[in-house]
Amino acid sequence: MNDQPKLERKISLLQATAINMTDMVGIGPFVVLSVVVETMQGPWFLYAWIAGALLSFVDAMIWSQLGASYPLAGGSYNFLKAGYGSKWGKLMSFLFVWQTMIQAPLVIASAAIGFAQYAGYLFPVNEWQGKMLSGMVVICIVVLLYRKTESIGRISVLLWIGVLITMAWIIGGGIFHGHFLQPVRQINEGLTLNHAFAAALGFASVKSVYSYLGYYNVCHLGGEIINPEKNIPRSMFISITGIAVLYLLMNISVASVLPLQQVQHSKFVVSEFIQQLSGTLAAKIATGLILWVAFASVFSATLGYSRIPYAAAADGAFFKVFAKLHPTKHFPHISLLVLGSLAFAFSMLFKLRDVIDAILAMRILVQFIGQGVGLLLLVHRKGRAHFAWRMPLYPVPVILAILIWGYIFFSTGEKMMIGGLVVTGAGVVAFLIKSYRNRGWPFSDRM
Repeated sequence: MNDQPKLERKISLLQATAINMTDMVGIGPFVVLSVVVETMQGPWFLYAWIAGALLSFVDAMIWSQLGASYPLAGGSYNFLKAGYGSKWGKLMSFLFVWQTMIQAPLVIASAAIGFAQYAGYLFPVNEWQGKMLSGMVVICIVVLLYRKTESIGRISVLLWIGVLITMAWIIGGGIFHGHFLQPVRQINEGLTLNHAFAAALGFASVKSVYSYLGYYNVCHLGGEIINPEKNIPRSMFISITGIAVLYLLMNISVASVLPLQQVQHSKFVVSEFIQQLSGTLAAKIATGLILWVAFASVFSATLGYSRIPYAAAADGAFFKVFAKLHPTKHFPHISLLVLGSLAFAFSMLFKLRDVIDAILAMRILVQFIGQGVGLLLLVHRKGRAHFAWRMPLYPVPVILAILIWGYIFFSTGEKMMIGGLVVTGAGVVAFLIKSYRNRGWPFSDRM
């Protein structure tokens, strides 16, 4: 057994932060920007982006306390198993892997679909050409990830540089050519704090929160992070701070140049923004950079998710084939290939807006709310001294995160809520069938 390949701790703080930030940015903010403005119907759309940042900060405290204490491949799989104990932990960790096998390919597909959609600014793309293009993006990502971990870390930093250049160009364009502070001065213009505003903020936050997802990607790579007790929390808070600033500045920049009416009805809002400032050629170059960012996001998301089925299988809780590591490159190649194949299929089948809502509705119950409750249970059993990193003001951030995630779940809409519950229910049935066949809990007293 000693000659079995193992995951190696090769990813530094810089590389972990780059992986997080490239996953967070992706195509999301470029296609969601218009949707948020359309939903909020006024200059107070910036509040949706502030709300997304606040939720990310609060939730990252949960991830930091768990990730620093359980730095293993699979992230939430380990957290849920530890939080709910030897019995219920089996169910919750299984449910997480169950929904990951569906929602992870949806996340990867959403970035690939967004890539194909934005490519329409550069050249005409009909529906089937767009589907083929998104599928090719997924294939290219799998090929790039089929290599050693240290090589992936260097590729992540390179892709991250492209992300920063793109965001700097967009923000700089507004600062030097538009009335940059005007959207900030008008943020409360016509604002009434009532039920309608709260509802609009909830619906808009579904989209803005999607653009922040990925701050926890480093936790899924816990078994490959150098000095995880410090670097896992640091990489998350650095990532969220940096991305929140970039998102707010980007939205302010675009809104300082383009009228809100144009912003909310545009399919290529950032490209049109650059075109108005610097002409068609510059807009095409900017669009190319946005596609670079989208590609980087698919790369980062696929990297993190490929470790989850591997972790569960290595623990004996999922199909054994997923526990295999590549004999020479030492990464979970079966997991990568299966998730990549599913993502390819989803990219050919679905539309972007539906995918965004489905991703959140499917993940909130088990991964976000379930993880928060699991931490409360774990602290009650183990005590705060058990953890390598401890959040300030405990348990206030945990309770606040659970309440906000509940509101976001409600805001995804009835159809998506039912879909999320159905997927979770199906997972419970699958778990019971698996346990019955294996004579495991709850059908046996043997642990």
